[in-house]
Amino acid sequence: MDKVVYDAAGEQERIGIVTLNHPEKRNALSTEMLRDLDAVLGRISTEGKVNVVVLRGAGSVFSSGHDLKEVRDGDTPEMLELFRVCEDVFRTMRGMPQVVIAEVHGIATAAGCQLVAAADLAVASTAAKFATPGVKIGFFCTTPSVFLGRAVPRKKAAEMLFTGDYMSAEDAERFGLVNRVVAPEVLREEALTLARQVAAYSLMTLGAGKQAFYRQLDMPEPSALAYASQVMVGEAGLPDAAEGIAAFLEKRPPSWSDRS
Repeated sequence: MDKVVYDAAGEQERIGIVTLNHPEKRNALSTEMLRDLDAVLGRISTEGKVNVVVLRGAGSVFSSGHDLKEVRDGDTPEMLELFRVCEDVFRTMRGMPQVVIAEVHGIATAAGCQLVAAADLAVASTAAKFATPGVKIGFFCTTPSVFLGRAVPRKKAAEMLFTGDYMSAEDAERFGLVNRVVAPEVLREEALTLARQVAAYSLMTLGAGKQAFYRQLDMPEPSALAYASQVMVGEAGLPDAAEGIAAFLEKRPPSWSDRS
């Protein structure tokens, strides 16, 4: 059984569905699953057939984080490999031009919570819960803290990390970990509605904007503004900018280059 499944059925809408598919292990992020996830995301990035990736989990849990049996039984080289592959996944998520939307239906803990925090957008069910509970087992959630600490205010991230307590879906929305919270029965459609809205735009524009957005976040404001200005000058010369501006002025729908 494939531990990560790619559904290309939505490619006509330029939406790809990626499912963590190991429900009997609560979609634990083993080295094998992480390798598979990185390979799938890398292929999507390279092929450019979709503009948006919706990331789901099979079964009742979105992801419980790393496989603790693998952590317990692994030696130092194996642990280094696990976290190297994990780094690869998050670099791929950040570097790919496609917008990644986490669709969270159940529990997302530790590295599973990290996946949500690292996604560009996130939609959660009211039944979803989030936690970084490593402190409770003597294995602090240090790598999840990287994205968690950039997604939610510092004090709230620290509270999650130092207590290990669950955050409700409603609080996750309030503190910025997810964008929307909806009833479980409409979660899938709500995630697809958001995906369709984003997928309607140019992949060229989305990719350039995503790269610039994350790059400027860690810059001082004057540097960020100067960098953003340079990016926009470059974007003005891109074919889809010319087409989009012309379409707006001519009051017609744009014809993006990735639709040809």
